[in-house]
Amino acid sequence: MNKKIAFTDLGLKDYKATWELQEKLFASIVDLKIKNRRLQEETPTPNYFLFVEHPHVYTLGKSGDFSNLLLSEEQLEKKGATFYKINRGGDITYHGPGQVVGYPILDLENFFTDIHKYLRFLEEAIILTLKEYGIESERSPGETGVWLGVGTPFARKICAMGVRASRWVTMHGFALNVNADLGYFDNIIPCGIRGKAVTSLHVELGVVAVDEEEIKQKITTHFLHLFEGTIEVASF
Repeated sequence: MNKKIAFTDLGLKDYKATWELQEKLFASIVDLKIKNRRLQEETPTPNYFLFVEHPHVYTLGKSGDFSNLLLSEEQLEKKGATFYKINRGGDITYHGPGQVVGYPILDLENFFTDIHKYLRFLEEAIILTLKEYGIESERSPGETGVWLGVGTPFARKICAMGVRASRWVTMHGFALNVNADLGYFDNIIPCGIRGKAVTSLHVELGVVAVDEEEIKQKITTHFLHLFEGTIEVASF
């Protein structure tokens, strides 16, 4: 099993271009697994983790409800935002500047074959990161992601998650609101969940901005610990 994970920070990158890169890496792992099985070989499969920040974009999961987008095509254009229906789980979400987005593209057979455990580990990496800032966050039963104030009238989501997996290979991932403009969430019913708010770390801390590079470092540390992985230099 190969527990090396190639971490790469793509910076600010268009959603569609990033999606295509994910698909390319995802397909390369799946193809290698098929080849290994066909030829009875054991060539190690690689693992990747992409950090990225997107320009304003709304994405709808494969089982999502289009009516949860509250903007017309013309209104989207005026806001400088794009929209994509994509092949992850979950409903609608927003990505934009001020978010730390992570896309792990892993062969889970290198770690464990349990999608439920995988999602819980993604959540845990964020929960542990937020704890370092004095923010107590948790899971909300039946609602994937990371929340604050669960069970209170002030429940609010700080990190959305949605993944795709095939042959134990993952793609898509999480979006943590760090310095996000929360006004963009007013244009959707986030994750299709009515009556619950969305928040951002800088709002919770009462500061103008949080160091996003520091956030990425902390997420990386917790992710590697949970998955018992090591960092490898990316090559793609």
